[in-house]
Amino acid sequence: MREVLIASLAALLLIVGAVKYFGYDQVGIASWYGPGFDGKRTSNGEIYDMNAMTAAHKSLPFNTIVKVVDLDTGRSVMVRINDRGPFIPGRIIDLSHAAAEELGIIQKGTARVGLKVLRWP
Repeated sequence: MREVLIASLAALLLIVGAVKYFGYDQVGIASWYGPGFDGKRTSNGEIYDMNAMTAAHKSLPFNTIVKVVDLDTGRSVMVRINDRGPFIPGRIIDLSHAAAEELGIIQKGTARVGLKVLRWP
């Protein structure tokens, strides 16, 4: 009986944990980039503006609009993909300084996030 109770509790915890990630197109670590890149060209040819609501993603098409949700705080931000990256294993998106500031991750540097595509180009 005890084993059944423990197994049931473990299954319930897995389900509750999975619900947190349900509905996202991608879940992983976000980071941000700013001053050192400001004014330089992005992968799509634009000039990077660290004060714009933009981000770098490895594979989403340029000009895709993505909602980024901090899974620990629930804060969210909408960004437009205009660059490629991040190139550090385990990271799924690099946010502009402005987007990271709105999300509240400047001091931490990274955050566990969920990505939801809102509009394809």
